[in-house]
Amino acid sequence: MTQNLFPSDTVFTVTNLTSILKELLESTFTGITLEGEISNYRPNSSGHLYFTLKDESSQISAVMFRGRATALTFVPKDGMKVRCQGSISVYAPRGNYQIIITKMEVAGTGNILQILEERKQLLAAQGLFDSANKIKIPIFPKTIGIVTSPTGAALRDILQITKRRNPNVNVIILPALVQGEGAGLTIAKQIKTANEFNMCDTLIIGRGGGSLEDLLPFSDECVVRAVAESKIPIISAVGHEIDWALSDYAADLRAPTPSAAAEIAVPQLSDIKTDINYFYQELYNTISTKIKNMRLIIKSFNPDNLEIKFRSIEQPLLSRLENAKENLIENIKQKIKDTRQLLREQVHILEGASPKTILKRGYSMVTDQNGKIIKSYKDVNTETTLNIIPAEGFIKATVIEKGETTNE
Repeated sequence: MTQNLFPSDTVFTVTNLTSILKELLESTFTGITLEGEISNYRPNSSGHLYFTLKDESSQISAVMFRGRATALTFVPKDGMKVRCQGSISVYAPRGNYQIIITKMEVAGTGNILQILEERKQLLAAQGLFDSANKIKIPIFPKTIGIVTSPTGAALRDILQITKRRNPNVNVIILPALVQGEGAGLTIAKQIKTANEFNMCDTLIIGRGGGSLEDLLPFSDECVVRAVAESKIPIISAVGHEIDWALSDYAADLRAPTPSAAAEIAVPQLSDIKTDINYFYQELYNTISTKIKNMRLIIKSFNPDNLEIKFRSIEQPLLSRLENAKENLIENIKQKIKDTRQLLREQVHILEGASPKTILKRGYSMVTDQNGKIIKSYKDVNTETTLNIIPAEGFIKATVIEKGETTNE
């Protein structure tokens, strides 16, 4: 049992007690080594580093001043597991304690980031982040749904911006836990409810800023799957611009902040009216101009002008027709002339090759009684009767003698 250092009737002031604790902690925990995971990392413009060191059950505030931070060989970030050396310090005005770090090195990859990266790769491999599955955000939504904490600043920002931009847009709030145990299940359930009853045209899911572990519900697998399966287009607005959750990858559009999500989802009513007036004026001017032009054209359509215009159109066409007609007739005549000449030439060639023409030159054709043409003395015998056909008439003759022709 721990012995009480002070009498039981001792009455402390807050300052007294804080001073005692400060002296006790700062004198006892000097030069200690502490291992944990970086969370809520906030580098200061002056060069000091502010963050939280945590494990599965607890956390402690930490600071590393610029003089020591410049010696780091790596860039700290949320989820990084580190081993630090330093001393405990108590800030009396607030009664907070923290560790002032003098040396820090990487101890290994933080569990949260490692788990998220593995989950991201698994879900990406299943196609939950494919751009082909993204749905276009409606330009003129009648109703938007908001899945977020009913008491958070994110909801107030969205409602203010929606009312300012277009009060005619209806808003349905689907309250959900956005932090802590069971938050992911409530977010996923509200997304499914909005889809089941087709409650809105656009759905915004998100929350305000927070540490890495605060935003974890929006990286739960059930939330990511609900977002990817939603038939209602979803805008993911988790934390600030530098914050990311796995729901951002599955959503149809990622907004850097909840306020930006409202700006994207809700069109500016004044802009819509301006555009409508602009297009109305453009349409009116276009129609007016066309009417004026038509009146000018119709005004010029009197009988005399119509005949002149008709003649001006007709005359070139008639000239083209006449020229075409003359060219056609000339071409036909030339074709006929060429064809006649060709026929004369062919007739002359045929007449030159005619048997009658050959016979007129003094030749005769000799056949036997069967009409077989005699080509050689071997084709006949003596006493054979032959038919001789000269150019005119015919002659019958009997073979008296036959033999080869001599060259004498």
